[in-house]
Amino acid sequence: MAASRNHLTIGTRGSKLALWQSNFIKSRVEETCGLSVDLKVIKTTGDKILDVPLAKVGGKGLFTKEIEVELLAGNVDLAVHSMKDVPTELPEGCVIAATPKRVDPRDVVVSGAGYDLDTLPHGATLGTGSLRRRSQVLALRPDLEIVDVRGNLDTRMRKAEEGEVGAVILASAGITRMGWSDRITHYIEPDRMISAVGQGAIAVEIRDDDTFMAGICAKLNHSETMRCVTAERVVMRMLEGGCQVPIGAYARIENGILVMDAFVGSLDGQTILRDKVSGSPDEPEALGARMVERLLAAGAARILEEVRWPTPSST
Repeated sequence: MAASRNHLTIGTRGSKLALWQSNFIKSRVEETCGLSVDLKVIKTTGDKILDVPLAKVGGKGLFTKEIEVELLAGNVDLAVHSMKDVPTELPEGCVIAATPKRVDPRDVVVSGAGYDLDTLPHGATLGTGSLRRRSQVLALRPDLEIVDVRGNLDTRMRKAEEGEVGAVILASAGITRMGWSDRITHYIEPDRMISAVGQGAIAVEIRDDDTFMAGICAKLNHSETMRCVTAERVVMRMLEGGCQVPIGAYARIENGILVMDAFVGSLDGQTILRDKVSGSPDEPEALGARMVERLLAAGAARILEEVRWPTPSST
């Protein structure tokens, strides 16, 4: 079993960003609960496959599954993930018990030449491994050549800074957490690009029968962030989304109202379905379900079927 209850072990990936997030949770637990905490680095499938786009790897839990195996085996007490990497269907026995306050959920442009989405030259290359970003970029700039980029955050940023591609699109949250915000060229507002489900949030996962850890996680949780992420994840779950489909959802609380924008798009960006709903912050699941109803009524199922099972003429 995991370490005794005066000492906890966090399961984490080994990337710089994953370690930053896990050390952040470690410090929060140590400060609020007076427990000592260490990290156990666990290599995931997503860390091992760097030469294939994630959308083509297939499967769920590419960055979480191996960590959850260790969690369920009792070898770690909690797992820390980027929320956007966590599948909406968790393994039996696991639960997301906390998410600290979310940071900036926006996407950003990094470009060595200082380009943004509007100023990139006609036909320029733009790097992203995200089908969600690809769809929305091509809706705005169908002339751009989208190039798949993988690797850690710094590697992807350097591809743009050294001119290998004209620009890359990444999440503001990771860059800012690493202290690299001075390398951001341009912030893309949500009215132009809707972020990934859970982007900017950290997920703390525990065993669902671990009442001791549930009590600790209650002290780490930011209820507003949890409500927003819950609404977003309903959209992802009901549309059976993931990194293999172009789906985005962004929820926030404005003047006491839970507001969410979401989109489903074709890979070429020619069809973008986008909607906005609002409701009670106490009913995030209902809000997410209402968004899905609206997107399906507008034709989302047909778009997603084409993405998952493309016809020969569309590949």
